[in-house]
Amino acid sequence: MLCRLDSSALAQMKDALRNAGLPADDLSNDLLAFRLDDPNGPAGWAALEIFGDQALLRSVVVLPQFQRTGRGSDLVRQVITIAIVTGIRRLWLLTETAGPFFERLGFQTVDRMAAPDAIQATSEFRKCCPASATCMTLAL
Repeated sequence: MLCRLDSSALAQMKDALRNAGLPADDLSNDLLAFRLDDPNGPAGWAALEIFGDQALLRSVVVLPQFQRTGRGSDLVRQVITIAIVTGIRRLWLLTETAGPFFERLGFQTVDRMAAPDAIQATSEFRKCCPASATCMTLAL
């Protein structure tokens, strides 16, 4: 089950991201953040940073015990569905290690400069992810 996080639940998401070695300090209440729950508790998190009909998919993390179980794919697919319902026409993301995972979900690698200016101006693009991170996109 996917649930939207309120500001009080962001701390748990930040902890999961930090434990996975991912950036978390720039998460804010402006994001649409989500948690995927398992019957025994949280399984993973993801967020959307929205700019008109474009959005940055970010902060996707699945707890170690749920990796390679399909929960990550389920999480991203559910967030994609929410993006579509919200009116998003294209998703963008940066990744250093999960390119093949996102390719299996339909994302394509593109030049980082292909992202719209608003996406390039995010802290994810400017500060959190190095220039060597792979930029990917998905038309919805």
